[in-house]
Amino acid sequence: MSDAARPDVDALAAAILAGERAALARGITLVESKRPDHRDQARALVQQVMPKTGNAIRIGMTGVPGVGKSTTIDNFGAMLIEQGHRLAVLAVDPSSTRTGGSILGDKTRMARLAASKGAYIRPSPSAGTLGGVTAKSRETILLCEAAGHDVVVVETVGIGQSETAVADMVDVFVVLMLPGAGDELQGIKKGVLEIADIITINKADGDNAPAARKAAAHYRAALDILAPTSKVWKPPVLTQSGLQSDGLETLWATIKDHRAKHQAAGLFAKRRTDQNLGWMRDMLRERAMERLTRDPDLRAAIDVAEAHVAAGTLAPSIAVEQLVKQANL
Repeated sequence: MSDAARPDVDALAAAILAGERAALARGITLVESKRPDHRDQARALVQQVMPKTGNAIRIGMTGVPGVGKSTTIDNFGAMLIEQGHRLAVLAVDPSSTRTGGSILGDKTRMARLAASKGAYIRPSPSAGTLGGVTAKSRETILLCEAAGHDVVVVETVGIGQSETAVADMVDVFVVLMLPGAGDELQGIKKGVLEIADIITINKADGDNAPAARKAAAHYRAALDILAPTSKVWKPPVLTQSGLQSDGLETLWATIKDHRAKHQAAGLFAKRRTDQNLGWMRDMLRERAMERLTRDPDLRAAIDVAEAHVAAGTLAPSIAVEQLVKQANL
């Protein structure tokens, strides 16, 4: 980074650490930018605030469309703010194919949080990244923590492989499900159950209450046949009404219990370490691909190799070896 750009980063870092919302927004915009000079500044910014990160509880939340994620997060977040917490919500949305921007109105979907000074909502356009998860969500989490938010919720769209990507950047992964008669497992992949730390049946109020209890029993039975992913935690199945804020205290208590048990066993720090290493490797692969595709000669060679592989005249392994040699990797 040039010396001229450095003072701006220093000032931005100081403003973020002071909890200035406008500065946090500018910082996130910076890390989401694809401009090479912005990337240099973003890396410097994240490095400066790193000592003040890592203290938040990072919560991933997913569920099929219509399950009530936004209502749950709105009332769950409002409850936490009343208890003195500062909340950041990163709502990872599908992107408009024309503009690359977020197509969901996050601040209208979470009206209580939008009106609260203790909450920060950030819709993150995915711009075509895997499963709707932005490539810069991890950096955004760090900036929110540096700004003093001690609870960070990452909401996924609940499609594709976004669930796994989000589970790999949070401390606890919550899956919201709908009550239903005989449809409890419909629309949910086995893989999501395997990565869930907590399952909660939403809309468990009024006439839905019996169906919610039945659904919970089905999920408990399904979880019993899956190998546990943690030696200190068996995913519980809860019931709640996000709309009526019923059961949200239990959800929060369960999230804290998950953290406490993993900290006591030394697994919490290991999970964070593994995530950071995975983050580094993902970025390394991304930068290597950028280098390959940015060079016009290599890009042309990749196009030729892809055509031969598609035609069945060249083995993929041979194509890769040829490209690696040409790139001097």
